Amino acid sequence: MDHREFFSQFRHLSERPGIGGRIKALPEDFVVIEEPLPSIFEGKRHAIFLLKKRNWDTMTAVKEIAKRAGISHREIGFAGTKDRHAVTHQYISVPAGAREKVESLRIRDIELTFAGYGRFIKLGHLLGNRFKITVRNVGERAFERTKEIVRELREKGGFPNYFGYQRFGERRVVNHLVGKLLLRGEFEEAARLFLGHADGSMEGDEARKTFWETGDVDRALEEFPRFLRYERTLLHTYKKTGSWRKAFLSLPLPIMRIFIHSYQSYLFNLYLSRRIEELPLNEALAGDVVVQMKGGIPYRDRTYRVTETNRDFVNEKVRKGQAMVSGPLFGFSMREAKGLPGELEREILEEEGIGLEAFRRLPRPMAEPGGRRELLIRPLGLTYGYIPGTGMCFRFFLPKGVYATSVLREIMKDH
Repeated sequence: MDHREFFSQFRHLSERPGIGGRIKALPEDFVVIEEPLPSIFEGKRHAIFLLKKRNWDTMTAVKEIAKRAGISHREIGFAGTKDRHAVTHQYISVPAGAREKVESLRIRDIELTFAGYGRFIKLGHLLGNRFKITVRNVGERAFERTKEIVRELREKGGFPNYFGYQRFGERRVVNHLVGKLLLRGEFEEAARLFLGHADGSMEGDEARKTFWETGDVDRALEEFPRFLRYERTLLHTYKKTGSWRKAFLSLPLPIMRIFIHSYQSYLFNLYLSRRIEELPLNEALAGDVVVQMKGGIPYRDRTYRVTETNRDFVNEKVRKGQAMVSGPLFGFSMREAKGLPGELEREILEEEGIGLEAFRRLPRPMAEPGGRRELLIRPLGLTYGYIPGTGMCFRFFLPKGVYATSVLREIMKDH
């Protein structure tokens, strides 16, 4: 199952036909420019570089830079992971003493420009991202259809804020399933799925199939290609320790946590899709939890509950764009909704056979407190136009954690 088939289970909010088309035909069709927090430039202990990359995922690029500069990849900070099949601009921090080495590096499809001194950049140290995206192979009425869809969604309060396919895997859509197994404490089954799932379309799939059938770790270490570095890390650690639990804990922290985050994202997408069917998104109900908005940016740590008493007041803020109805990022200390929205949250957990305490029982680096996420998002500065012979071009800004592919999904309706 690829990401298109996977996403077909989640409802569109717009009811109008899409423009079709294809994104990422070329890396230059998907340009991302990071807007960092100004505070990353406070301090002198780290050198800040603007990293421009093409056809590199962030973690691989960081490891390559670290290797060539003679430092640990853990000494390089970045605010968020960016798409591989794209041209992306983001900020990284390196120890100040490594500035000259990093500045002198020459790596294919990577450009590093010194931007100043500051602090170690951590995940989340950004306001959001600006996008310039070209959609090729669109229909003749692409511009008119886009205009109709955008008007419809503005009337409905915004675009559905689904987590994008990058969260789950583009061709091997298994990250969320691995996360569910980890939550159940089934580490061996999680490892077998992560290492062995294959559909025959990717390099290394024969080795994966063999492991799925045999569970032979030594043979897998011989046959798994070198570029499957996280899989090989898992195998090496298991061979040393005999523990799949320890094997998962040996992965780099962002990779280790992606499985739980992916399952959280899947549950959120389920909730959002069900809410489109059953309950309003742009109207707060008694029991809802709303997220404060300021200048189009959600402040997800600033939430308040809706009651019968304050409901009219809250909905006035929703209409003014000062608040958004939220959905659950399930975790052991998340703020739960009540009323009808709370019933829907509980139904989803019951259907999955998962309780909130499962997120606490995970090994500490994986444990997830949870939170809230706005159900709708309004892209800032959205402009679009048709380029003859090319397709539709879109420009907009999105807050951190919001996926451009989910915005385009509503317009393209390609799956």
